Amino acid sequence: MRAIDLEIDLLRCFVAVADRGGFTAAAEAIGRTQSAVSVKIRKLEALLGVKVFERTSRSLALTADGETLLGYARRLLDLNDETVHRLIGPDASGTLRLGIADYIAPRSLPALLSRFNRHFPRIHVEVRTGLGMDMLPMLARGELDLVICGREAGQPLGRLLYREPLVWVIGDTAPTPPGPTVPMAALPPHCSHRRAAIDRLDRAGMSQEIIYTSTSVAGVQAAVIAGLGVGVLPQSAVMPGMRVLGPSDGFPPLPEAEMAVVGEDRLTGAAGTAFVTFWEDTLVPLIRQEGAEIHPA
Repeated sequence: MRAIDLEIDLLRCFVAVADRGGFTAAAEAIGRTQSAVSVKIRKLEALLGVKVFERTSRSLALTADGETLLGYARRLLDLNDETVHRLIGPDASGTLRLGIADYIAPRSLPALLSRFNRHFPRIHVEVRTGLGMDMLPMLARGELDLVICGREAGQPLGRLLYREPLVWVIGDTAPTPPGPTVPMAALPPHCSHRRAAIDRLDRAGMSQEIIYTSTSVAGVQAAVIAGLGVGVLPQSAVMPGMRVLGPSDGFPPLPEAEMAVVGEDRLTGAAGTAFVTFWEDTLVPLIRQEGAEIHPA
């Protein structure tokens, strides 16, 4: 078999299209025109001799070969970017005291932080996780440098990073509650997700009975998996052992949650800026990827 050298630029375009579900969104994300991205994908397919996408006028999906390539492409891009950061990237260093709401990408957070450490080994990150409502006062007191958390829709808190659907979840072996009263495992009353759920139940002529209250998302996840009640979580916080409830189960649609970064205007030095850039470039595509794997019943 002849040797084939894969171009990083082609792989980056390919991953961008796969992550964002289309050529237009991918072009906006990587600063290219849509036609340029299309040319890159055709060149990649010609180089490998396989189709990586099935394209119609209305949809775009990875082929089986595209699915295989995607995992390798991510690893190659990660190694390329790590190498570049180590050799010619900004000499960012220092300590960053970071607060991250525990409902933000809980399945992927350790791997994301490990990847950041490989890219920026001279930045020491001190991470505190919990509820955003508890960490924002710490930011105000100067005990944290940066907080990434949810905010009320349209609230002028920090800068919007991304939006993510909220979903109803229940243990995968638990029966669907017949209603109109929904037994719930929830965060404290001042949680915006809980308030959104109650508002949507009220609009649908339903009510809630709080069976279990936890001060952490992990506690809500455990209660849901144990079958104690229905929970409301960001889509990326859905765990194995849960199933998503939708309109076919009698549950009203929920709004999207807004996730924001707070404290950027007070940052000094390169550490915080490096982390925010990394977070946007890495987390947002991952959230979309995880969300695509979850489908309401």
